[in-house]
Amino acid sequence: MITFAGHDGTRLACHARGEGTPLVCLPGGPMQDSAYLAGLGGLFPHRRLVRLDLRGTGGSAVPGDPASYRCDRLVDDVEALREHLGLETLDLLAHSAGANLAALYAARHPGRVGRLLLVTPSVFAVGIPVTGDERLETARLRAAEPWFGPAYAALEELVAGRATADTFGAVAPFWYGRWDDAARAHRAAEAGQKNQEAAAAYGAEGAFDPDATRAALAGLAAPVLLLAGGSDLAAPPRAMAAYAALFPNAELSVQPGAGHFPWLDDPAAFSGAVAAFLA
Repeated sequence: MITFAGHDGTRLACHARGEGTPLVCLPGGPMQDSAYLAGLGGLFPHRRLVRLDLRGTGGSAVPGDPASYRCDRLVDDVEALREHLGLETLDLLAHSAGANLAALYAARHPGRVGRLLLVTPSVFAVGIPVTGDERLETARLRAAEPWFGPAYAALEELVAGRATADTFGAVAPFWYGRWDDAARAHRAAEAGQKNQEAAAAYGAEGAFDPDATRAALAGLAAPVLLLAGGSDLAAPPRAMAAYAALFPNAELSVQPGAGHFPWLDDPAAFSGAVAAFLA
């Protein structure tokens, strides 16, 4: 574990593994301990993975000002990490909600981004809509699964705005390409890895200005890869294609059968696509 000072002096932590050029990895959640990314399906033989624990998560300290959990304010922490690593540019990988932070970083510091890899990204920072009908349509791709009936009924309740505390647990199988013991363990660990106070502040009012971010990303020179899961109802391929179209130099890769954590569903396919992009 490496520690360094954030933009306001908060002590932050990152975890480095592997050899070669660093690949800075931003976790989702939002505000989840980066431990859930682990080795990202075996990427570390190809690059030196540097997983950042966002403030208040994992090994990073809780800040004095809870408002500093807001996504746009975390951009300065990513820049502090770049300076600490002594890099002119960052190759960035961001998963899920972490993609909002990566997009804001790229918009504010376009010259500091070498390559940008967005894995099943959240779309809040760029304002791409994902409808309930689109999520349901994507979910129906899993109709042959033994757990489909109860999970789909729970998803319908969620889409209709009638979710309860149990609903989110009931739809969990949809997040994974295979709902096996490894996926269940991965899901069970999430509750203990997430800072709920920080998550509530992450997208607070003022965090996102989609029009401004989209305009800035339209001028980003860095190569971009969006990696989608073919059956990911959180980031369906149609929305990911629209996201890729925001960049002048982007490609979309859809991993067949993968859910929201494609490195768990098919590590070889995931690491192969990422390694080819980063080569």
